[in-house]
Amino acid sequence: MMIAAMVTGVIKYHFAPGMAARTTPRKGRAKAAPRGAAVGRANFESSRSSSTGHKHTINDIARLANVSKKTVSRVLNESPFVREETRARVSEIMRKVSYTPDPQARGLAFRRSFLIGLVYDNPNAQYIVNIQEGVLGAIRRSGYELVVHPCDRNSATFLAEVKSFITRQKLDGVILLPPISEDQALARTLREMNCRYIRVMAVPLDDPSNIVLAMDRDAARQVAEHLAKLGHSRIALIAGPRGYRSAHERLSGFSDALGDRGLTLPAEYVVEGAYTFDSGFAAAEILLSRFPRPTAIFACNDEMAAGVYKAAYLKGLRIPADLTVVGYDDSPLASRIWPSLTTVRLPIRDMGKIAAERLIAKIQRQEGPVTPATTVFPHLVVRDSSTRPPSA
Repeated sequence: MMIAAMVTGVIKYHFAPGMAARTTPRKGRAKAAPRGAAVGRANFESSRSSSTGHKHTINDIARLANVSKKTVSRVLNESPFVREETRARVSEIMRKVSYTPDPQARGLAFRRSFLIGLVYDNPNAQYIVNIQEGVLGAIRRSGYELVVHPCDRNSATFLAEVKSFITRQKLDGVILLPPISEDQALARTLREMNCRYIRVMAVPLDDPSNIVLAMDRDAARQVAEHLAKLGHSRIALIAGPRGYRSAHERLSGFSDALGDRGLTLPAEYVVEGAYTFDSGFAAAEILLSRFPRPTAIFACNDEMAAGVYKAAYLKGLRIPADLTVVGYDDSPLASRIWPSLTTVRLPIRDMGKIAAERLIAKIQRQEGPVTPATTVFPHLVVRDSSTRPPSA
């Protein structure tokens, strides 16, 4: 059964008090009112509202500020097409009368729901939390809210359920996380629904404007070069699930970089994991039973790297004296375990923020000319879990 949780963005307004305002005379062209006149009128309206229980509408704000309803809407949406003086005056009046936009009325006016979705099927809870924090940071002052939807990509009704979710919530757009972001059938379905989307992924499978791209292959090369420079030659890999493009990119980048340095990655030194602690532990038990035993293990995320720590401890191996361990993601876990984990820093929050910003721009049609894919570049963070091999 699908679970849908609502996560609400926080809306804040910034005001510049003391700005001049205008009122509309009964006849003739609108003239500038004395300084503070509109604010004084707003104070009166605020007092009347509190005594009568009247809730101000966007039309009231437009009347008090002597601007159009469209201008008030632009101020609410932080549109750049509003003069700063007008923005300050409208914002001050909204503050004085304690105005808050009605989401339903706003949605009807714009023919939008002001809801965006985050759709995922990913076992790494910390990755999801970090992405979500980035998205919320981007939408905080946009008036949009986030609906989070975990799903099962292996379900026979996967596509139908995602369609139902989007339709039921009347979403303006969705952000797709790997591995479902790599599903071409899902992307086609969204296009057929005329639903705007952004795909976070490791390979460019779509129009560049629809993608936030992470250079996993290059990051994995950095890990291989680091281990080779330390003098390791018996190097093992705990790969991600084969259904993830990121797993293929990391494996290929790592293997190719070792080959460039005259090293090999034997098949018996590669074990597939599931991006979970338990799978990392199980894979490490297999690898540490090989003879000769690897002197370094690259686990393709931090959760699996933590599983390697447990397996090494149970075998009486010291990290890094007996075994070098490298992870991927630079989650909070990496700096909290001991010894601290050498890992690839993937800017996950930034990816969520960028994805949300691009999606809202698409919804509001503010993209301008065709834009390239937004690319993020992970990089290696060297800590205490990596050193030269015991025999070096």
